Order: sequence, then C-alpha cells, then structure tokens
Amino acid sequence: MKETFDKARVISFSDAVFSIAMTLLVLEVVIPSYKELKTRDTLLILQNRIPSFIGLIVSFMVTALYWIAHMRIMKYASTIDKKILWYNIFLLFFIVLLPFSTAFYVKGFLLEGPFAFYCFNLAAIGFFNFLLNVYIPKKEKGKTGVTPEFAKFIKYRAFNAFLVWTLAGFLAFYLPWVARFLFIFLFIVEAIMAKVYNRKKLRKADVES
Repeated sequence: MKETFDKARVISFSDAVFSIAMTLLVLEVVIPSYKELKTRDTLLILQNRIPSFIGLIVSFMVTALYWIAHMRIMKYASTIDKKILWYNIFLLFFIVLLPFSTAFYVKGFLLEGPFAFYCFNLAAIGFFNFLLNVYIPKKEKGKTGVTPEFAKFIKYRAFNAFLVWTLAGFLAFYLPWVARFLFIFLFIVEAIMAKVYNRKKLRKADVES
C-alpha cells in the first residue's frame, strides 16, 4: 500500500507558507527615515519607491493567483502521496524565494539579469504547479470529479503560466521591454482557453440533454 499523508496538514502548511511569503513582500518597500521625511518632498519619496511598489503589487498578485490555483487543484486530490507532497514542497520553496527575487529585481529595476532571475523564479513556481495539475487528475482517474476535458483545461492553463514566464526570462536579454509586458499574455491566453472550454462544456451538455 502506498504511503499517504494528512491532506489537511499539507494544505494548512502550504497556506501558511503562501501567507508568510506574501507578507514578506512589503518589507522590500523601504520605510523612509525621519531625516528623509523632513528634508524631502513626500511625493518625491514615494516616486523613488515606485519600482518597489511595482514589485510588491506584481509579486503579491501573482502569488495570490498561484495560491488560488493551488486551492483549486488540491481539492481534487483524495489523498496526498509522496509525489504530490514533493511537488508541493518544491513549489513552496520557490514561493519562499519570491521575496528575495522581487527585491533583487527591484534593486536592478532596469537591468536584464535581475528581471530574468525574477521571471525564472515565477517560471519555477509555474512548473511545479503544472506538475500538480497533470499528476492529480491522472492519479484520481475521474474519482474526484475531474473530467478528461477539465483535466486538459487545467493542464494547459498551468502550462501557459510556466511558458510565459520562461519566455519572459529569456527575452529579457534580447527584447527587454517586450519581456516586461509579456505577462499580459497570461490573462489573454487564459481568457481564450476558458472561453473554448466553456463552449465545449455547453455543447456537451446540449448533446447529453
């Protein structure tokens, strides 16, 4: 019999890691000293921290989206085996790394290397999220309500995030400004995939009725 682990504990631990990583992101926005507040204009102080706020907002929202994706897929796992456990641990490692890669990116906001490192960090999270989205439906074989069509949809949706961040990381060295806005395709492609999946679902429901 395969060894399994307490699902509630794995999810609680994962939620705690996500929440701590998201909280730590704000620490990268440097608080101005009293001297700086007295000698500089407030607007200028805030303007100087624009890269930090961009890093905070982007990383916070991306981490939130991965947390939502994590909740979505884990509810379809009836048990947690070793593969799920280790895929999850590696995903959490790269989530924990995100405050560092965000700070690294912010400190070298216009440089290619720090941005590429940041993108590859997000791509690594996407990769292990993709593995979970492939393995769990395959393991469950429809027992927890994942249809073959839905399994395909979540697999391609997860692969989309991994692909976009990987491409952005490589393009950072060749087309840096294209790379910085490539994340927009995440939402465009996902919206298209959701539309196609919902149409197929409606067609199937019409045929069955």
